[in-house]
Amino acid sequence: MAEHFVRPDVAIFLQFLNSQPGPKMQDVPVADARNMMLAMRHVADAETGELAVIRDIAIPGPAGTIPARLYDVRENRQTGPVMVFFHGGGFVIGDIDTHEPYCAEIARQLDMPVISIDYRLAPEHPFPAAPEDCEAATRWIADNIPCTGLILSGDSAGGNLTVVTSMALRDDPASVPVIAQHPIYPAVSSHNDWQSYRDFNEGFLLTKEGMEWFMDAYQMDPEDRRANPLEHDQSGMPPSLVVTASLDPLRDQGRAYAEALKAAGVPTVHLEAEGNIHGYINLRKGIPSVQGDIDANVTALKALLADVMADA
Repeated sequence: MAEHFVRPDVAIFLQFLNSQPGPKMQDVPVADARNMMLAMRHVADAETGELAVIRDIAIPGPAGTIPARLYDVRENRQTGPVMVFFHGGGFVIGDIDTHEPYCAEIARQLDMPVISIDYRLAPEHPFPAAPEDCEAATRWIADNIPCTGLILSGDSAGGNLTVVTSMALRDDPASVPVIAQHPIYPAVSSHNDWQSYRDFNEGFLLTKEGMEWFMDAYQMDPEDRRANPLEHDQSGMPPSLVVTASLDPLRDQGRAYAEALKAAGVPTVHLEAEGNIHGYINLRKGIPSVQGDIDANVTALKALLADVMADA
């Protein structure tokens, strides 16, 4: 394998991560794997920090209540855009707690309400439970949370859910428009014939064994566009900020997705975190340079939204 640039603080974090004793998440019961991810937050992510509002919301969904959490730097604000966030974790692990520091940071930096969705997880609730919950929750937010437009965002599995929810609301619009989407190192293809998958599927946090475990639990239908959004028409999608990481097995499918959007005429910005790994938005303490990547993503998203507002 060719040598790839690895930032010094990423190399230190990977050395720490790969030297940890004990079983990997795919070798333990699902509940333990989820606890491992939550524990990693307290080791490797920043603190939640101060916000005026952190409030749990109960959203009616297709199979019962969908928990959600609202983050806002202001107690009261004029009606404006709202971000809807879908957490990562391979459709199996992760929740609103694992991604709370990131959502709080985005609420602060964007000065915008962020609503994080705790969709149903596999294997208890296999495909298509997650995309069904995310679409239902987004439509409910459009109907019930005062806002002028929706920005959909999420990381990894949540990047997939960002894209497929944007597609659903493109084809059958909600009561409020989706004005932008921001998938972060998204999973947009069900096949793994990518050079980045071959290069980075061991030793870079997201492993081949872990990905196979996620997919076995999720049981997605490869013929369904919610499993393979990359292979379906992207015309008419909202302006998009696609983020990838250069040491990520999912890098090449994220790059391909950005190119598919551009080819379909969608205003698209693609940023790549050079020398960084999958999952980085949850690693601000473990990898200090991550803060710069998040800052750059927010700066690009602000510029994208300014263009959207100017054209409105």
